[in-house]
Amino acid sequence: MTTAPQIDSGVESRTRDPRELLNAVQPHIAHLTVNIRDSGMTLWDREIALLLRDHTMVRDMAERILGNAVMYTLACIEHPEVHLGVGKLVDIGVHQLILDTPVWFALCDLYNGGRYKHHAPFIERRSDGLCLRTADFLTSIGFEIDTELWAIDGTDCSPCDNKVPDSH
Repeated sequence: MTTAPQIDSGVESRTRDPRELLNAVQPHIAHLTVNIRDSGMTLWDREIALLLRDHTMVRDMAERILGNAVMYTLACIEHPEVHLGVGKLVDIGVHQLILDTPVWFALCDLYNGGRYKHHAPFIERRSDGLCLRTADFLTSIGFEIDTELWAIDGTDCSPCDNKVPDSH
């Protein structure tokens, strides 16, 4: 697997804490601000509340899933030359971020230089161990992953297309 130095997105990142990285997006929300910003919740708490609304899980699991989804998403943005993928559990959090489009647009604006990060899945899942390689890569760039979440789907990975310009 290719490893590369961190790409300068124009945003100084002092932390690899997914909660802090997601909450840093809040001031950049440009669309539906009444819905997003005026709730009094942090973006982290908002996304957790949406996960709990739409999926049967306890808060601890929602936080684990969202945290690893933020790590994966930022790794895809910072290292577009590295093919990465997630299993079914972490993908729930990735989809949550993408579906909350004002948050997704702001995340792309802040961390991807204003370029929209596409989601281009294939139909068939991969079973070549990409999840486990992705977990190793996330660790190598300073994230503290939830090894249990990555191991659960270890060889059954999301089939996203890294060949589409600026997709994951």
